[in-house]
Amino acid sequence: MDNVDAEKEAYDDEHPAYFPVELVNTLSESNVYHFYVIQLLQHFSYDVRVQGLVLAMRSELEPGICFELQADRGMLTANFIYAGSWSLKEEQVNCCRKFQSTLLSVLVEHNVTKLVEVLNSFNSGNSPGIDYLILPLKSGYPNEGTVDWEPVASVLFPSAEVSNSPTSGSNVSNEHIKGCCFHGRSSLVTKDGPVCSCLLQNSVVYTPHNGRIYCISGFLNSLNANSKLNMRDGSSVTYKQYYKERYGINWRCEEQSLLKGRHIFQAQNCLFWDRHRKQKEEPSKAMVELPPELCHLIIAPISIDTVYSYSFAPSIIHRLESLLMAANLKRMHLDHCVQNAVIPTIKVLEALTTKRCHQEFHLESLETLGDSFLKYAVGQQLFKSYENHHEGMLSIERERITSNATLCKLGCECNLPGFIRDEQFNPKNWIIPGYKSQSLLNEEFVSGRKMYVVGKRKIKMKRVADVVEALIGAYVSTGGETAGVMFLDWLGIKVDFRVSPYERGIHLNSEKFVNIKQLEALLGYSFNDPSLLVEALTHGSFMLPEIPRCYQRLEYLGDSVLDYVITVHLYSTYPRLSPGVITDMRSASVNNDCYALAAVKVGLHKHLLHDSNALQRDIANTLRNSDKFAPAFTYGWESETSFPKVLGDIIESLAGAVLVDSGYNKQKVFDSIRPLLEPLVTPETLQLHPVRELHEACQKENYTLKKPTVSRDNNRISVTVEVKAGGKIYRHTSCADKKETAKRVASRAVLKSLKQASR
Repeated sequence: MDNVDAEKEAYDDEHPAYFPVELVNTLSESNVYHFYVIQLLQHFSYDVRVQGLVLAMRSELEPGICFELQADRGMLTANFIYAGSWSLKEEQVNCCRKFQSTLLSVLVEHNVTKLVEVLNSFNSGNSPGIDYLILPLKSGYPNEGTVDWEPVASVLFPSAEVSNSPTSGSNVSNEHIKGCCFHGRSSLVTKDGPVCSCLLQNSVVYTPHNGRIYCISGFLNSLNANSKLNMRDGSSVTYKQYYKERYGINWRCEEQSLLKGRHIFQAQNCLFWDRHRKQKEEPSKAMVELPPELCHLIIAPISIDTVYSYSFAPSIIHRLESLLMAANLKRMHLDHCVQNAVIPTIKVLEALTTKRCHQEFHLESLETLGDSFLKYAVGQQLFKSYENHHEGMLSIERERITSNATLCKLGCECNLPGFIRDEQFNPKNWIIPGYKSQSLLNEEFVSGRKMYVVGKRKIKMKRVADVVEALIGAYVSTGGETAGVMFLDWLGIKVDFRVSPYERGIHLNSEKFVNIKQLEALLGYSFNDPSLLVEALTHGSFMLPEIPRCYQRLEYLGDSVLDYVITVHLYSTYPRLSPGVITDMRSASVNNDCYALAAVKVGLHKHLLHDSNALQRDIANTLRNSDKFAPAFTYGWESETSFPKVLGDIIESLAGAVLVDSGYNKQKVFDSIRPLLEPLVTPETLQLHPVRELHEACQKENYTLKKPTVSRDNNRISVTVEVKAGGKIYRHTSCADKKETAKRVASRAVLKSLKQASR
């Protein structure tokens, strides 16, 4: 199958989406649950206080789970603390399921249409597939009183237990009213009949006349049916008149105090990360006055703080699900090999999370690191394995092994697509635990481990390949190169970092061809085999019997090792930078133009062995323009002329020579080549490539960027770049010997005009 067919198959195939086995009911006869307090630390001011929650599950979690959430009003920290394990009775478990399903259904759906179905599912003895308990926290943890059981037992919808109507067959509420006196007010009439005031004080209610759900947080003692309600047009009517005119409702209990209500909270996506998100303002009519007689009780008593805290539960549990899946993937890898290094689960999850999820982390920087390591690991393996293969054959084989098609194939064979997080979290699609989830799950065995599948999905080949590279980066960044090599072995890519003797078969008087001492001083490295320097500086046009090889094999090796060591340097030096910036810094540092500029600065062209008049003219032309290079000139793309490719190639071939001569010591490569590339790019000096910068500016400002027009005149190429912005046309034409150079210069000129116009 060729690459095109492989891409099509990988894109069209559906992949299973896995769900953590730790959150599934395995039909165990034991009802022993492990309890975890979820501390919620509120880093913002709000008149409602966030309380902690309790998670009860049948499996134990890894210690140290803690993460940030970005709520509408500010940041929250969720910290998991183990509180112990206890056995629950079946009636307690069913009560917990009923409570969490009711409250979470209300917060997610914002209506009661499914509530009867939800509660009836428990009455029919339904055994849920997804089975864990989210419970309200009681102060004074950790102990057996961790859970605040009063709200858990307070689900009243449908409210047969509250009503004293003839059809209910219950006088529970009447008996409660007789023995309770709450602030001098024993009971109020609701849609469910007389209800004790202590139940209404903190409750969740449903008002059928407008289909809304509210949290009740107290009584408005000064307001009743005959109190005045100020309208938006400045007029006023009584509450009784308002409900008659608006809803056709005749008020019955006119003396009853109104309830202090608040619109039910919306379950949020607190995993959506936006550094510039503005704090949400409270709606002007967040608080409402409600007649008790129009309210159906859903849960009572339950505090508004508890209800607010549960609005974060879907995001918290979704992140936990993701962490558990990352941990399962780690265990699958450990089944294959013994891993001495401890790979943090959160780092694996980062590698599984694409940018489409819009979370605080994504795989891009790990993908950059993994791509560099993979390219180097495979490159050096091929270089050592095929000593007589020329650079072209080695490059073709490396490309075959590291291509997206190959990585996707290997990733699919290791079942990686089922672990990938590739879409933004939506609470409305979240599976509420305990409610009819059995039918959603299918059991499968993946690499000998039991897994559960919650549906199928399509994932692009490129994303699977990106995740493979990011996972390589995760293992390398936290477990070192040995961990990276073992992960490659699990994928099916065999590399060996052991150094074996390298028989070059070249014996020559190196001083005859190059100035060894001067070059060693320039590189800060003394060669054991100076003939490597000769090979690294020999162009294909300069071939003698004594020098059977040109620089291309060493360039092939040096290309990958330089890419890797510079990427590692950026990744370790700037660990807090966003993935996008790290990737941009790598692009600005690892490119032929950058290397060519460095070669010109330090005069490496003087040491190049070649016999080409055309190359000599190109180098001379570059030198004529070298006086335009400022001392802090960092990027080759700042030049308005093209660099001969060979100038960048010899930086790479020298890196390859140092690597081979030092016994594959990558640190010596970095130490020798880094001074040539100074000043290295920093976050402060980073400049995007003009073509990309113009493209992004047009996207951001909705400018129209026309497709560049290209024309040729002898050996010169003209490129015209045109942008329409604010009703004006910004156009520039540049001429160069390479299309890329002309396009770059034209793009920079248009960018400059746009920036001047916007001032």
